Amino acid sequence: MPTNTEPAAIPGKGKGRAQDFTERTPLLASGSSTSIPHAEGSTPPPLRRLGYRLFRVFLITLLICICALAVLILVAWKFSSRASDMSPQDILDKALVVQGPDRVDVLNVSLSEGVWVNVQGRIGLDAGAIVGVDSDPHDGVMDKIWKYFGRLGVENMNSVSVWTSTATISSRSDSSVILASIDLPPMEIPLTVNPPTETTWLQAISVPVLVRPTTNASDLFHFALESWRNGYVAVKTEVPTVEVRGGKLTGTSWRNILHRQLYDVRTAFSLKFPPIPGLPHPGRNAPIPSFEDIVTLRSFQFLNDAQKLTIQAIATVIDPAPSTFSFTAPPLLFIISLVSNSSVTPIASIETDPFDLTHPNITLSMSGHVLSLSSDAFPALSTFVTSYLSGRSNPISISTPLISDMTFETIFPAPSPKPKILRNVTIHDMKVKPGNTFLASGTVLAHVVLPRGMNLDLSVKHVLPDVLVPEDWLDSRCVAIEPIEGEGSTFAVSAKLVDVPLEVLPGRQKEFSNFVSKLIFGNSAIAGILGSAAIKVTVPEPTDGLELDGLPFRGSVKLGKGSFLR
Repeated sequence: MPTNTEPAAIPGKGKGRAQDFTERTPLLASGSSTSIPHAEGSTPPPLRRLGYRLFRVFLITLLICICALAVLILVAWKFSSRASDMSPQDILDKALVVQGPDRVDVLNVSLSEGVWVNVQGRIGLDAGAIVGVDSDPHDGVMDKIWKYFGRLGVENMNSVSVWTSTATISSRSDSSVILASIDLPPMEIPLTVNPPTETTWLQAISVPVLVRPTTNASDLFHFALESWRNGYVAVKTEVPTVEVRGGKLTGTSWRNILHRQLYDVRTAFSLKFPPIPGLPHPGRNAPIPSFEDIVTLRSFQFLNDAQKLTIQAIATVIDPAPSTFSFTAPPLLFIISLVSNSSVTPIASIETDPFDLTHPNITLSMSGHVLSLSSDAFPALSTFVTSYLSGRSNPISISTPLISDMTFETIFPAPSPKPKILRNVTIHDMKVKPGNTFLASGTVLAHVVLPRGMNLDLSVKHVLPDVLVPEDWLDSRCVAIEPIEGEGSTFAVSAKLVDVPLEVLPGRQKEFSNFVSKLIFGNSAIAGILGSAAIKVTVPEPTDGLELDGLPFRGSVKLGKGSFLR
């Protein structure tokens, strides 16, 4: 059977002229894969099925997003209207929680600006209480759904930023008594819902604050007096404007849409005085403790340094703050003044070292110097030093440039035990000329011993021994000697007596006659010396010198036959 070598006919084709193929003829006809018609009821290709499914998913997703957005807008509108209707006082009472301060550090003290302090504490805002989305066991199904979306909104908001104008603090009993003004920086306050009963949800903050205390010392004193008598501090604060925006301080986002301004934000609070060891319990009209009840001078030293009289001292102060409160202060400047006959004479400038709060007492280390004094100040200074060396307390006042009108009146304590300034007083080579008036000559010898802490290079220039009643000062020589252990600087002083009239005390004539008889008919006699003396001393500052009067002394003098000159 012969093989058919003719090409098979292509179905659907006519008997037209065969097509000529060239090198440019395409191998596949254009659209050949899609031009074949599908039979009715056949399955669509995979690409069309995929496109249909994607389109359907897009429509469903768009519908869900539109519905969710509508619900969120409705929920946000509802809860934001609740927040707008809540008064500032309700927000402060029900939502804002502040704990502390836990620590206060004084950063800088400026006479022109005020006091910069850094305050550490804890803060949080229960936004659920503001917009009403905190869970409640009595909530129904719809309430739970509404609150669920509300809580989602709060959690996405995360925090709010707050700007405040200058706040004023005043006495709650008298609004006209302004105690201080405070400037706060912008702050971020974290938001929460359903906070636990404990305060672990609060966020720690550290905020620099500018405090401008009032310069009206009288208002501060009366407020402190009233607070102590009541047993608690009662103040109120007023902030003219508070601006609240959603989100963080920096950056912009949809959260910034939340914006509200509050006006005349006022709050009041009371702080009860804790028991303070060493002081009477406040309250029940108890009198306020005096300055010397709170501050105790433990030690002090006077030193000569670079031609100036410097001061070093240590004092303790009762710590009134609770043990959980920390405080760090920079150096503080004080002016010490002498009080005499209703006049005040600034005498020294003192600065404290930085210090922390310690319980039960704070230890203050201080240093300073005696101020350059005018000649008008010397009498008051001489009176003060004489009184102190004689074992008597002296009134002083303490002020600070930070509050110009504030002055604390207190007592500079007397030394204990009473110091013995003039020691080993005697008269060497004493000669007596008899006559209508006995005249004495010789050399007065004595040691001038300053109290502990007074380590000075002084010079005793003149001596006035009242026991002999001379009319004029006696020129003297002063030489520093080895100090006695536990005492201050010690000096040997000598002064010449030439024909100084002796005066027999009233009622002592018989004793004086017996003493003279011993000298005439015996070999020698020892006479006691008892009285007071005045000395003039100079230190590098002030250069004009001080006159110290009424210094008591006790001594003795040995006289022999040769002591009487004919």
